[in-house]
Amino acid sequence: METIAIPAIKMSVIAPEIILSVVAMVLLLVNVFVKGEQKGYLGILSILGILVTIYVCVTGWGNPVEGFSGSIVQDNFGIFFKVIFLVVSAMSILIVDQYIVREDCNYGEIYPLMLFATVGMMLMAAGTDLMTIFLGLEVLSVSLYVLAGFNRNSLKSNEAGLKYFLLGAFSTGFLLYGIALTYGATGTTNVPKIAEFIAGNGGVTSSYMLLAGVLLMATGFAFKVAAAPFHMWTPDVYEGAPTPITAFMSVGPKAAGFAAFLRVFMIALPAFKAEWAGMLWVLAVLTMTIGNVTALYQQNIKRMLAYSSIAHAGYLLVGFTAASAVGTAGIMFYMLSYAFMNIGAFAVVILIAKKGEVNSNVSDFAGLGYKHPFLGVVMSIFLFSLAGIPPAAGFVGKFYLFSGAVQAGYIWLAVIGVLNSAVSVYYYLRVMVYMYFKDPTEDFAWVKLTPVFVICLIIAVAGVLVPGVLPGVILDLAHKAVLM
Repeated sequence: METIAIPAIKMSVIAPEIILSVVAMVLLLVNVFVKGEQKGYLGILSILGILVTIYVCVTGWGNPVEGFSGSIVQDNFGIFFKVIFLVVSAMSILIVDQYIVREDCNYGEIYPLMLFATVGMMLMAAGTDLMTIFLGLEVLSVSLYVLAGFNRNSLKSNEAGLKYFLLGAFSTGFLLYGIALTYGATGTTNVPKIAEFIAGNGGVTSSYMLLAGVLLMATGFAFKVAAAPFHMWTPDVYEGAPTPITAFMSVGPKAAGFAAFLRVFMIALPAFKAEWAGMLWVLAVLTMTIGNVTALYQQNIKRMLAYSSIAHAGYLLVGFTAASAVGTAGIMFYMLSYAFMNIGAFAVVILIAKKGEVNSNVSDFAGLGYKHPFLGVVMSIFLFSLAGIPPAAGFVGKFYLFSGAVQAGYIWLAVIGVLNSAVSVYYYLRVMVYMYFKDPTEDFAWVKLTPVFVICLIIAVAGVLVPGVLPGVILDLAHKAVLM
């Protein structure tokens, strides 16, 4: 009688995901017994769960382990991105409590939903099988659909949730169809085994089925990272979603999309590098240019930051196009830096907005630098970093991304990236002009700087300035995590 070998499961590989999932499920139960005015305690429990998860993640550094028949891995690359996701989640939770109380949407489900979304991101970063990556994507996407429409009292939030659901489901179809065609052409969904099959069958690189699968998967990933021309959902969803969720969505899912994008294309499809590098070159130019040019004439600060987010996806695609150690390390460094600067900027937007988010135009920042000097200074730091002005971390990140492109021979791509970065300075400085050179139209008496918000802003400022002045440690860790 033939014996069936049961593969080693190795639950330790997904220990961080298990811990965070258990915390989220406990929060769902605790939420039933906690009164409305005490929902903030759920945020504290969430932060504690995230800190424990970060500790478990970093203990695996330098010790790669596979599990579940090679469909998921604990390696430096995944751990680096997992820490980014957990930092994004923690900072978003810090700024969510004051918002949901002000907007009368104090529903405790927001915390477990954010944790479940983070679990999905972690699965995407650690997945070494296309189906594992797809599973993580669905866990992330379903959570985000609900979070985008979380403010039931706001028609804009309802609209954002519906738009994101419809377009997200559409893009998921592209990704899944691409996975199906790739499986049909190679006979496997395991990322390293796809590379082995292609290497052992040289003629498969001319297979129309595989080429179509690669193109469709690229389309699905491009939607998730908000790359042009698949970016059309971004400004409406970012504007309509609750601002803390917008901050969360603008960094976490983008980082998860790039993590999966990098692992699939760098590991499984190096034989197609010439084809997909040319495609990414075009996507990078389109994304940077459309994002920056459209941001120039936006009056709503959330829409401006949405188009800014699209432009930053373009900068990250520059590093991806290089497909080198420098470019990939630049992507990881920039994603971590971007988490601090972008969430910090959205935190200030939350503070100055009134109930109903009716005070969210660029002109509403008039006089903020004088009425609230602390907020004016920290917002300026975040905007300088977003613009790529030294000594902020945004400058170092862009320098590495563009250096990777130059070293790989994509000099004109780097030049276009620098020019786009110069264009972006205008709309970032426009906010500072209103803060310091326009007479205030409001007294900002409603702005309440709670200790939690101050802590969040200080962490964000430190996350922008310290890596900008002393980037060596993080860059060294990023290089050790590169998929090469």
